[in-house]
Amino acid sequence: MSRRPRRNHTPAFKAKVALAAIKGDRTVVQVAEQFDVHPNQVTSWKAQLEGGAADVFGPGSGGGTAEPAVDVKSLHAKIGELTLENDFLEGARSPRRDC
Repeated sequence: MSRRPRRNHTPAFKAKVALAAIKGDRTVVQVAEQFDVHPNQVTSWKAQLEGGAADVFGPGSGGGTAEPAVDVKSLHAKIGELTLENDFLEGARSPRRDC
């Protein structure tokens, strides 16, 4: 008996199989046969979906805007500081004509 090569399934495929199993209109074995995967895999994906479903509706998920990872005030302060340094150095760079 030859072994089937190892397959990597996309998250979208796993979700599709797990949702089909959760619907309950077919048995796990029937869902596994339909999608050509092992019934244990269907059960595992179903459990993962049920376990992680609460995270979808939890805080910090969805289309809301996230807090920026950097502090904007400190960045504006640094920009101002560098602008002053550039202006100072620009004046120091101009050649002197006193020779």
